[in-house]
Amino acid sequence: MTKRRNARHWDAPQLHGDHPRPVTRRQFVAQGFMTGAAYTVGAGALGMLPASAMAQLSPDVDDMRLNTCRITDGAGKIPFICFDLAGGANISGSNVLVGQSGGQSDFLGTAGYEKMGLPGDMVPGLTDAAGVPFDNFDLGLGFHLDSAFRRGIIASLTAGTEANINGAVIPARSDNDTGNNPHNPMYGIARAGSKGSILTLAGSENSDSGGNSILPAVLFDPELRPTKVDRPSDVVNLVDTGDLVGILSKADATAVMESIYRLSDAKMGRVSTQLPTDAQIKQAVNCGYVKAAHIAEEFGGVPIDPLLDTNIVAGDGSAIFTTAEFTDGSRDAREFQKTASVMKLVMNGFAGAGCIEMGGYDYHGGGRSEGEVKDFRAGRCMGAVLEYAARLGKPVMMYVFSDGSLSSNGAIDTSTAGRNKGMWTSDNSSTAASFFLVYNPTRRPVLLGGTPEEQALHQQIGAMDAGGSVMRAATPMANNVNLLVNSVILNYMALHGEQGGFANLILDSNGNPWNHGLGGGAQLDTFTAFEPIVSGTIANPL
Repeated sequence: MTKRRNARHWDAPQLHGDHPRPVTRRQFVAQGFMTGAAYTVGAGALGMLPASAMAQLSPDVDDMRLNTCRITDGAGKIPFICFDLAGGANISGSNVLVGQSGGQSDFLGTAGYEKMGLPGDMVPGLTDAAGVPFDNFDLGLGFHLDSAFRRGIIASLTAGTEANINGAVIPARSDNDTGNNPHNPMYGIARAGSKGSILTLAGSENSDSGGNSILPAVLFDPELRPTKVDRPSDVVNLVDTGDLVGILSKADATAVMESIYRLSDAKMGRVSTQLPTDAQIKQAVNCGYVKAAHIAEEFGGVPIDPLLDTNIVAGDGSAIFTTAEFTDGSRDAREFQKTASVMKLVMNGFAGAGCIEMGGYDYHGGGRSEGEVKDFRAGRCMGAVLEYAARLGKPVMMYVFSDGSLSSNGAIDTSTAGRNKGMWTSDNSSTAASFFLVYNPTRRPVLLGGTPEEQALHQQIGAMDAGGSVMRAATPMANNVNLLVNSVILNYMALHGEQGGFANLILDSNGNPWNHGLGGGAQLDTFTAFEPIVSGTIANPL
C-alpha cells in the first residue's frame, strides 16, 4: 500500500478509502482535485481610467478620500496575511513545537511526539548527529529543527531576517476535513481598522472568507467580502485603466473622474431613497467615484504587477523567487504566484488583509513524503511574506491554520523525501494547533512577561498533555474555533496597543458589546503574546 501511494504524483488527487467521495468545492480543494479558477471583481468605473503621466486630486476630493471615505493605504495598520491549509495539515510537533503547561520547552512524552510524526530519536530535547538540538528557536517561535515549514521559511529569507521574527502557537482543536470550521479572522481584522486603498480584503478563493474555512457568523459583513485574487493578472486588473490611455493625460483623466464624482454628489443631493440608510447609501456611491479618481491618480503608469516587482521575481537570484520557479507551470509556481499576488496587495496597503488558501493538505494515508513536500512548499510561501515585509521595511502579522489535523502510528517512511519520520496514517483533531509569526523591521517582537518562564506562557497560549492531545480546559479557545479567531484578533489589536478596544469591536443594535468569550482585563493579557510594535496608527474601526 505504501509503495502504491508513494508512486503517485504528490499533487495528484488524494483518494482516501476512509473518506466519502468529494462533492463540495471544499472537499475537492482539500483532497487536491482542484485549486480554484481565478477571476477578479473590480469597481465598475475602473474601465474608464487612463494610465499616463502625473496628476493630483483636488483638495476637496482628497479631503473626501481621507476623512469621509477613509481610502488610505492599509489605514496605517500592520499588514495581515493568513494561510488556510485545506484538508487538515500537520502543524504541531513535527513543524511548530508544542509542549505541556510550561510552554514549548515543557516537552511532551516520547509517545506524544510519536503521535505527531517524530520518532524517538528525533524528539525535542535531543540533538542530531552534528550535535544540533532538535528544538530550534531561530525564528523566535520554536520549530522542530527538521520542520518542513521551517526549512521552507528559511529558504525564502535573506540571512538576518529571521532575527526580527517572533511568534506564538495556540493548541486548539478543530473538526477534520471540513470547511465549516469558522477559522478565518479577516473580517475581524478589517473591523479593527485595517482596510486598503483599493480593497478592504483579498482572498485566493471565491468564498465569503476568501479561503477554505468559513468565518465566525458574528463577524460577517457583506460589504467586507474579499475580492478574489490568486495570480498576477488579477492584481493588474484591479487598476486596469482601460481604453482612455492615449486619449487623455493622467491629469485630465483624474479631473474627469473628479467631475463625475461632483455630478453624482449634486444629483444625490436632490433625490431621496426613502430608506433609513439614505445618507449611508449616498456616501457609499460617492465614495465609489472618489476611489475611481484616487486610482487614476495613484496607479496610472505605476507598475503594480508582482511579476515586475524585483523584490518578488528576478532571473538572477536576487529576488524571493527566481523567474524560472515562478513561471515554470508547476504546482509550486501556482502557489508562488498566488502568494505573491496577495502579499503585493496587502504589504503595499492596497488591501487591508489577505487570505491564501493552499489545497491538498489532507495528506494522510500511509506515507510521510507527500506531507514533507507540501509543507516545505507552504513554508516557502510563508517565508516569502516575511521576506517581502523585510525588503519593504514594514511589519506584518502572518497567521497559519488548518481544518483539523492528523497523526502517525509510529511507522517510519525511510524514503529520501520521508526523512525517516513517522507516516501520517489518520485524521486526528486532538493534535491540532494554529500559529502566527510577526515580523518587526526594528527589532524582534518582545513577548509579554518579566521572566523567561512567564514569556513561555505567552509564546504558547494553551497546552498539550504528555500524550500529544490538546488540553481542552487550558484556554477558552482550545475547544472553540470561534474563540480561537477572537484570540487572533485580540493579538492583532495588541500589536497596535489597541487591545483596550477589543471588547467594543462589535456592538449590537442596542450598543451592547459582543460576547467574545475571552474574559476581560488580566485574562485578556494572558491570551496576548507581544508588546505593541507600532503606535500612533489610524484607528478607524468599521
